[in-house]
Amino acid sequence: MAGKVITIGNITGLPESEIPVLRQRYGKNRFELEKQRRLLHVLKDIIAEPMFILLMIACSIYFMLGQPTEGIMMLVAICFVTAISLYQDIRSTKALQALKKYTEPEVTVIRDSVTKNISSEDLVPGDVMILEEGNNVPADATILQENDLSVNESIITGESLPVEKHEHTDNNIIYQGTTINTGKCYAIVTATGNSTILGKLGKTIDTNVTSKTLLQNQVNRFVRSLAIFGIIAFLLIWLINYLESGMPVQSLLFALTLAMAAIPEEIPVAFSSFMALGAWQMSKLGIITRQPQTIENLGTVDVICLDKTGTITENKMTVKTIYDYDKDILIDSGERSNGSNVLKFASLASENEPFDPMETAIKEAFRSHNRNGHVEQPAQVYEYPLQGTPPMMTHIYEGSGFYIAAAKGAPERILKVCGLNEQETARVNAIAKTQAQNGFRVIGIASATRIEKDFPGTQDEFNWKFEGLLCLYDPPKQYISRVLKQITGAHIAIKLVTGDFAETAVTICQQVGITGNLTYVTGEQVMQMREDDLKKTVEETTLFVRMFPEAKRVVVNALKANGHIVAMTGDGVNDAPALRSSDIGIALGKKGAEIARQAADLIITDDDLSKVTEAIKHGRKTFSNLKKAIRYIISIHIPIILTASLPVLLGWKYPNIFTPVHVIFLELIMGPTCSVFFEREPVEDKVMQLPPGKRNTGLFAQDELLISIFQGLIIAVGTLWLYYFSMYIGDSINETRTLVFTTLIVSNIFLTFTNRSFTENIFKTIHYKNNLTPWVLLISLSFLAVIHLVPPVRNVFGLVPVHAARLFLCVNIALLTVGWFEVYKTHLYKPGKPLLRKRR
Repeated sequence: MAGKVITIGNITGLPESEIPVLRQRYGKNRFELEKQRRLLHVLKDIIAEPMFILLMIACSIYFMLGQPTEGIMMLVAICFVTAISLYQDIRSTKALQALKKYTEPEVTVIRDSVTKNISSEDLVPGDVMILEEGNNVPADATILQENDLSVNESIITGESLPVEKHEHTDNNIIYQGTTINTGKCYAIVTATGNSTILGKLGKTIDTNVTSKTLLQNQVNRFVRSLAIFGIIAFLLIWLINYLESGMPVQSLLFALTLAMAAIPEEIPVAFSSFMALGAWQMSKLGIITRQPQTIENLGTVDVICLDKTGTITENKMTVKTIYDYDKDILIDSGERSNGSNVLKFASLASENEPFDPMETAIKEAFRSHNRNGHVEQPAQVYEYPLQGTPPMMTHIYEGSGFYIAAAKGAPERILKVCGLNEQETARVNAIAKTQAQNGFRVIGIASATRIEKDFPGTQDEFNWKFEGLLCLYDPPKQYISRVLKQITGAHIAIKLVTGDFAETAVTICQQVGITGNLTYVTGEQVMQMREDDLKKTVEETTLFVRMFPEAKRVVVNALKANGHIVAMTGDGVNDAPALRSSDIGIALGKKGAEIARQAADLIITDDDLSKVTEAIKHGRKTFSNLKKAIRYIISIHIPIILTASLPVLLGWKYPNIFTPVHVIFLELIMGPTCSVFFEREPVEDKVMQLPPGKRNTGLFAQDELLISIFQGLIIAVGTLWLYYFSMYIGDSINETRTLVFTTLIVSNIFLTFTNRSFTENIFKTIHYKNNLTPWVLLISLSFLAVIHLVPPVRNVFGLVPVHAARLFLCVNIALLTVGWFEVYKTHLYKPGKPLLRKRR
């Protein structure tokens, strides 16, 4: 759609002095659909947790049984559990709030006659906004002036087709949440926040509301399975104890002990905490994740699609060569243009105040080649925006009794509208390809004159004259070869997806070290392929050229259909569909379009592609540490569950040596270890050398879960042997309890440090920098000392003093049942060779 040129007059906008008053009156420009999560809401969620309910039941039973000391201890434990949950929730919430500030969109406004960027939340009624193609409309507004303006209003109306807008008609309102499809406008804000049409409809423009991720569903299924097991075991232990003792309340207390041991409430907490804090830590590096769950996919990305301009290259163009068609000569950038009109019409076809690097380079070259140093530019009266496939754009200027049209665009489109014969077209294309082989971007330039003021409906209809070609060079970033090597070293395949000529793309690939199959596929070929052929092609092809938005999206979807986790980089309006379709859309935030940033999952604030490898590394670290935490919880819960259940089922002399007091204090050690200690673990050296995970695989690869179960079973075997041995030699129930409880606590300490790595032994992991390491050790040892040396506490736990030799036995059993894995890692572990089963 074509249109006139905006010639805005003396717009001064609001004075800054009025902004505080208006903000006080109208508030922030944001929705208040949900009340802010406050302390009472957090406490309500904690109280609703199964573990809290079990603790309260156990506490009540102790008081009912006339055991106030144990009841008070349970109340203390409840306070500790609540405090830990509260700390973790507040910490995660603060991280998410900090993250949200980074992702708030900005808008360009005029205030005090000065154009400036502000957060969209700071808009107030009366502000004058400047919006252009790709921008989201941040508030309801009335159009003051527009050019070629169309708006996608699907969020309001449900209609997918864009709507044309004009300032002097009834259709001069733009609405919050809609998107500028084409053109540009100046608009004055009329409503913000909940007062907008969108706010009154009760909708939200937050695009980050997503369904649960694969990992979330896997974690939930795993926890649900253990919870079902816990319920069944709870009922079974209650029934057996009741049949043996005839005391329903006491039997319920023992059954609650097993239920509390079986519920792995630490796992969902760890998941939320790891993702939120991981995203916050990345934001401090200039890597903004719009959703914390993005971390999950980051750790498993195995294909990355890279745009060329601005991603691999500097996005700082210079004109290198000019081909003048009339004179049939190539003019080097260092030479005078000798009366050539190519630069003149290229400049006229560009914006007078360009922001695009290519147009900036054209303007600079024109000024440099102009002998007079300055040329008065005629008044622009009309324009046709960049459109079509391949694209072109046109500006119309008023001359002396006629109009001048200047166009630039893809050479094939310009040659077609100029109507050159086949022979001439082939000759010009050969020149274009030769220049493209130098790594240059090549565009065609055309001109036309017109007497009539009634301009045609499309720009193709002018009587065009071919002027020539303009060849621009955008050099690769200096560090890009190193970054690409790091990406491939992490077993991530690279696909270059660009709108440039194949020859240009091949040259750039060779310059930066992109290897592989450099045969290429064009956007048109992609769109014409059958699904099976396309899925095969995207696997075998590294280079995709002359790509347009829909073709990019189709390539991304084909890669996803092949089972890949796909990342896509981009910064322009035309990248938005592919960014949105990819598993991880990565927008370059410094120079990128707002719509690209809003479509992306990850925003690189300084456009430094090396941050992508940092993001992937951080994602892998977070995912690896989360799995360590979950595997730790699985391993340590197994001996607790078996120690609480097997003696009852087997009819041992002392069937119930643990009570809820013992289990809850074990949980107080395990919970923070899981969600705090492992979250702080540093990235392992080899994490970027390992192949990423695959789509739809389980939470644990190969035999990871079996190893963790095996670790837990070995600890259980050692603990139950000590349990039985103590009974066999005639120890009292309190002596047996003391030995078993001590062994479990020491085993937990050893397991924490063993599970810091599943490939490196303790002599390597002891050097890992984690400032919580001494605290975990100190708190665990202090707890051991208190329950053994402080009589009142020892009595509450039902323990008795034991000889040092017995304690030495506990430590040795713990060391043997956990330490075997260190021997395995040191002498038997081989990458790719599972411990417990063969690779399928």
